Amino acid sequence: MTVALVTGGSRGIGAATAVALAADGWDVGIGYRTRGDEADRVVEAVKQQGRRAIAVAADLTVQEDIERLFNTVTTGLGPLSAVINNAGVVSPAGRVDEYDAERLDNVFRINAISAFLVAGAAVRRMSTKHGHHGGVIVNVSSRAAVLGSAGEYVDYAASKAAVDALTIGLANEVAKEGVRVLGVRPGLIETEIHEPGRLDRLGTTPPLGRPGKPEEVAELIAFLASSRSSYMTGTTVDVSGGR
Repeated sequence: MTVALVTGGSRGIGAATAVALAADGWDVGIGYRTRGDEADRVVEAVKQQGRRAIAVAADLTVQEDIERLFNTVTTGLGPLSAVINNAGVVSPAGRVDEYDAERLDNVFRINAISAFLVAGAAVRRMSTKHGHHGGVIVNVSSRAAVLGSAGEYVDYAASKAAVDALTIGLANEVAKEGVRVLGVRPGLIETEIHEPGRLDRLGTTPPLGRPGKPEEVAELIAFLASSRSSYMTGTTVDVSGGR
C-alpha cells in the first residue's frame, strides 16, 4: 500500500501533484484550508485514476490541525510513504520598507513555520527511529528563494529560503532513519498565486520563453517521491524554465 499526503492540495501545483501521484499508483490524502469544493474535485480526479483519496480541511498554522490531518489520512488510507509539503501564500506585492509585522507573521507562519511542523509530523510517522518503515518528504520551495523577488515578495522569498534550509538540514538528520527529504523550486508557474497581470508581464522572461504549467512541476514531485529517485536526498531541484 502506497499512501501520500499533499498539503495545499486543492488547486495549482498541489492538485496537479495529487493526480500525478495517483497516475503513479499512489493513494492520496489531500489537505486543504478553505476550498472544499475544489478539494472534492481533486479527490474525484484521483479516483478516476483508480486510486483512493480523501480530502481533509486543516489550518496548518495550528499544530493540532496538522496532527488531525495526518491521523485522518493514515486512518482512512493507511501508513504514509510520502508527504508533499506544498501549502504556501503570498501577500500583495510591495517593498520591504512597506511591510508590517502582521504581514510578515502571516507569510512566515504559513510558508516556513507550518512547513517545519508538517515535516516533523511526517518524520514521526515514517522514521525508523519512531518504529516505521521510512518514506519521502518533498518540500515545495520557490525559485524566488534564490532570486530574492525584489520589489514584490522579498518576505515570500525569505520564507522559501527557510524551506530550502529545512530540506538539507532535515535530510541530514533523518538519512539513516529511512527518510529522504527533497525539494523543488518552481519558477513562474500558471497558478492563482500570482497577482492579475504578473504572468503576462513576466511569463516570457525565462530562457524557455513561457511560464510553466502545474503538471510540469507535479511530474518532478512524483518522480522525487518514488523509488526512481532512491539515491537522492538533501537536494532541491529547480523547475523554472532556466530563470
